[in-house]
Amino acid sequence: MPRFSVIVPVYQVQAYLHECLESVLTQSYPDLELIAVDDCSPDACGEIIDEFAARDPRVKAVHLPGNAGLGPARNAGMAQATGDYLVFLDSDDTLTPDALLAIADRLKETGEPDVLVYDYARTYWTGETVRNKLAGELAEEGPAPFRLEDRPGVLRLLMVAWNKAYRREFVEREGFAFPPGYYEDTPWTYPVMLTAETIATLDRVCVHYRQRRQGNILSTTSDRHFDVFEQYDRVFAFLDARPELARWRPLLFRRMVDHLTTVYRKPDRLPPRSRAAFLRRARAHYRRYRVPAPVPKRTRLRHALVRVGAHRVFRALHLALAVRRRAAGAARGLARAVRAAALQLHYRIQRRLPLRADRAVFAASWGRGHGCNPGALEAAFRAHAPHIRTAWIARPEHHHTVPAGTRRLTPGTAAYWTALARSKYLVNNVNFDHRLVKRPGQVFVQTQHGTPLKHMGLDLRERPAAAGDMDFGRLLDGVDKWDYVLSANRHTTLTWERVYPGRYTTLEYGYPRNDVFQRTTSAEVARLRESLGIPEGSVAILYAPTHRDYRRTQRTTLDLERVVRRLGPRFVVLARAHAWHGGPLATTNGRVVDVTGHPSVEALCLASDALVTDYSSIMFDYANLDRPIVVHTDDWEAYEAARGTYFDVRSFPPGAVARSEDELIDIFATGHWRGSRSTQLRTAFRERFCPYDDGRAAERVVRHVVLGESPEAIPPVVPLAERHPVPSAAAASPRSPLATVPQPSGPLTVTDGRR
Repeated sequence: MPRFSVIVPVYQVQAYLHECLESVLTQSYPDLELIAVDDCSPDACGEIIDEFAARDPRVKAVHLPGNAGLGPARNAGMAQATGDYLVFLDSDDTLTPDALLAIADRLKETGEPDVLVYDYARTYWTGETVRNKLAGELAEEGPAPFRLEDRPGVLRLLMVAWNKAYRREFVEREGFAFPPGYYEDTPWTYPVMLTAETIATLDRVCVHYRQRRQGNILSTTSDRHFDVFEQYDRVFAFLDARPELARWRPLLFRRMVDHLTTVYRKPDRLPPRSRAAFLRRARAHYRRYRVPAPVPKRTRLRHALVRVGAHRVFRALHLALAVRRRAAGAARGLARAVRAAALQLHYRIQRRLPLRADRAVFAASWGRGHGCNPGALEAAFRAHAPHIRTAWIARPEHHHTVPAGTRRLTPGTAAYWTALARSKYLVNNVNFDHRLVKRPGQVFVQTQHGTPLKHMGLDLRERPAAAGDMDFGRLLDGVDKWDYVLSANRHTTLTWERVYPGRYTTLEYGYPRNDVFQRTTSAEVARLRESLGIPEGSVAILYAPTHRDYRRTQRTTLDLERVVRRLGPRFVVLARAHAWHGGPLATTNGRVVDVTGHPSVEALCLASDALVTDYSSIMFDYANLDRPIVVHTDDWEAYEAARGTYFDVRSFPPGAVARSEDELIDIFATGHWRGSRSTQLRTAFRERFCPYDDGRAAERVVRHVVLGESPEAIPPVVPLAERHPVPSAAAASPRSPLATVPQPSGPLTVTDGRR
């Protein structure tokens, strides 16, 4: 008896069927049977199913003699099922990697519930993936399993069959089956959820719900959409037969009205000639199943229109509402234009007022929170030039990151424009608003945000995939406003002065954000690791990939869960997606910790014992800690072609180089990541790229720019040999497994990650 029976009804999806079936058969949890039901499909689907059945004994091929529809096809699959749990999957959708493993673990954890509800994400033909907006209903906090009355909010989720796993004994005992016709999920899902004694949730995307450009059944204009009425007849007949469920009748009535109006309003479902008849039928259902109960304010108008059932009234009111929305939109647009003009007038007036020599305004990374080089400089202003009052520009959701003694400014407000007009010092790691007019006497410190490995600035003119719609003229206008540019090494200085040509002064003082590496104590590192949930004595690997210009989606190529499984329980991965990814790195493994949302990358560096990256500038910062670095270059040729780099990091790496996932695992499993050859490479890398990051970079900038001290008075740079960055917690711990990690017995050829 397999753990799962995955039932896939198949009809006219030959272009997607391979991907669907492969997503099931390649699951890391293999204890399954795949029942593929050919619903007399006129294309090659039946042959594809037979091919899969011939090569994998877990596949059962079922061929129906005639086209029966989605519901009967699922019933045919259930008749063949022998698994503990039933899982339904539509034949153009896919299971996500490790989905069944996560489902199996959650079922065991919650005591074998009747139903487990999990999440999905819509995947579009453009490559975009969007998670279900109601994912909050799947939170795993609180008692589990539970009854529906304890968490009725789960009924807000999409009422379909394929986002749940069902205990087969429960389904067979209750005699549940799918009806024929469109909207067959409705009389299946509601009865199942209302009847289940035990329900649990899994807060994980397990299904990718394909949004086809064309060919979706429910987007087909047809009178078959009238089937929705019979489906709700079945739902209410089920309630009539179960008096103990009568309390759910008001909720299901409201859901029916919402569903009927959705079908009616969708322009691609009902033929124009049938719309009036559909609304009359909806009125009859409204009157038949109506329950005296309060209706939410936001749906009262919808209920009233269905109750009246007048097609022309509905159309007229819908048109009136559309006109109202457009008018409101135009009014809002006019209001925005008036506000923008008023703010620019305010800015021009403020520019005529005297500069405030005791004011400095800071920002970083297009309105994100306090951090990076500007954040370290802002703290140094307060420490070494306390007469300067500082302000930080950030979007409201990042205001909590700004220190208490620093004024918070929101982009686009009057206070924001006042600060830009009258503050003497302007500090950013990107450019401010392009409408900024640099006044005589203002000092703009451009801190930048890393040592360049990938091509930047004017070098992107020959790289359209990376440059996108970059306006190089506007870029150079911004460069002309810079007075100082910070640099961490000679390579950076030469690159910036070429790709950002201007009249600024380069300050080779090091990067202020790296000062913390020389000042943090071991006790502070231990507290950081505890806050991140890193077990004592574990080896924490920080994985921080960079952005890929040549990819439409930014999914990491590394299977992090496989990596930690292969390395064993002593290793933990801190996974940090690039800021442009727009989301975290999905994981269900407790030893892969998603730290994408952590506000400080420097804190993550301090908490880790080693870094794995690809072409990210984080490697140059991390080298200041003198901890192991492994470079993963599985797509070097593609990255070099799309973005380009200033040197081949494989030839001059900061440590071992892995060309594949297996090589990366081997480097850690054998100890080469911290072997003598890796140490030699890191030493050479530090000498070239870390000459000034001695813990006093921010102080040197403030003393030069603000206090006007002479070069002789500015603190000299501490040589590399005399620096003592805080050691990693695992290396310093007496319980550390590092002492037992085997060391390489011979020379390491790091260009391919092997000995």
